[in-house]
Amino acid sequence: MIKEAMLYRPVGDQKVRCYLCHHHCQIANSKFGFCGVRENREGTLYSHVYGEAIAANIDPIEKKPLYHFLPGTTSFSIATVGCNFRCGFCQNWQISQVSKKKGTNVAGYQLLPEEVVRRAKESGCKSISYTYTEPTIFFEYAYDTAKLAKEEGLFNVFVTNGYMTPEALETINPYLDACNVDLKSFKEEFYKEICHGHLEPVLDSIRLMKKLHMWVEITTLVVPGQNDDEEELTEIAHFIAEVDSNIPWHISRFHPDYQFTDSRPTPLDVLQRAYSIGEREGLRHIYIGNVIGVSEDTVCAHCQKSLIRRKGYVVEENRVKDSRCPYCGDPVAGVFKA
Repeated sequence: MIKEAMLYRPVGDQKVRCYLCHHHCQIANSKFGFCGVRENREGTLYSHVYGEAIAANIDPIEKKPLYHFLPGTTSFSIATVGCNFRCGFCQNWQISQVSKKKGTNVAGYQLLPEEVVRRAKESGCKSISYTYTEPTIFFEYAYDTAKLAKEEGLFNVFVTNGYMTPEALETINPYLDACNVDLKSFKEEFYKEICHGHLEPVLDSIRLMKKLHMWVEITTLVVPGQNDDEEELTEIAHFIAEVDSNIPWHISRFHPDYQFTDSRPTPLDVLQRAYSIGEREGLRHIYIGNVIGVSEDTVCAHCQKSLIRRKGYVVEENRVKDSRCPYCGDPVAGVFKA
């Protein structure tokens, strides 16, 4: 479904400038932006993916991953095709790297905002997650859905690369409750060469999300030979701690995929070293992802007692009471009640 886009301005000669993400594409008439789903038609910018879902599933909120946001609940998760990054290690490349401008034959199906909210409520979900691909590029769809969801008492979650503009974040802020941000590296070269983006806008988004009082968790997919050296992992952990030491850091294991099939899975000792670095930098909640049975539980940062026991994406026990540790009374950062 085609719908006029938000967050763009005419710049003359039937050209427009898009202010949705930090590519700030200037788009000529009959051309698409970098994301491949937003087209300029005679000076009006249109989204080609409004209400056109490529995936819609009921997921544990832990799968996003969010461990301190309504743990143990389910989230109705939707996506359209497209992305504003070109990561060669993308785990969802079959749908994220589809481009409407190339006419790729991967079609979604109509799932309008009202239907998303209805299905989320009927399935007992406490939230709607905009995930799998980059939610920024289907912003209009996410915005309208999030607004309706909030009216119906549901929470809204972005699983994002963090490359949106401040205007986009501030526009959706009244309806967006939580974000998991992929902080993929702490090197500008990595972002330029592998993601086709830049590092600093992602860092700025994380800072702004905290300023806007969204709940934030951060994921770093540790790719062997790319972002796994001790110096870089230290820089990532240090940055997170500077923003807020209560931000959970998910250190995720890489599995060979897409253009990185010649790489090996991340060795467990590398993930454990990253975990130790996070502790050394003062992070209070660190998790190792994509490895079942390792560092999945939430423990009290003060007394080290187990508070939330997990097995994979399943919460087996949750002892957090009134956002506090029941043993020592220390506050546990997060959103624990709907």
